[in-house]
Amino acid sequence: MKSLNEAKDIEFAYKVRRALNESAENIPEATLNRLSNARKIALSRKKQESSIAVFASKGVLVGNSGFSFQGPNSWFGKLGVALPMLVLIVGLFGIYEYEQKQRISDLAEIDAAVLVDELPPDAYLDTGFSAYLNKAEE
Repeated sequence: MKSLNEAKDIEFAYKVRRALNESAENIPEATLNRLSNARKIALSRKKQESSIAVFASKGVLVGNSGFSFQGPNSWFGKLGVALPMLVLIVGLFGIYEYEQKQRISDLAEIDAAVLVDELPPDAYLDTGFSAYLNKAEE
């Protein structure tokens, strides 16, 4: 359905273009001259492009050693990429360790609750007992 609508739109666009081209050939000479003059006036009022002087400095240590703080090949530029990556990796590792400790703590709490409870651990495995608990909660 969409391609049919697109085909109709393209056909309509071709018809409009053809009609505009045919009518452009029939424009009187006086109108063409007025349009040409209007275009020249518009171009003359266009702002001229100006050149701007820019001062760019390169951070270099004393002397001509070529040791620069700027640019992707400098040690400072490489550190600017490596340091955030290192922080990200350390942060992700820290989050992973925290989640693991939290999981171990949660499991320990469950184990302690089961061991302190008066019921034997086999009671929790019995499906009838879990149905009894669900019925008792209602």
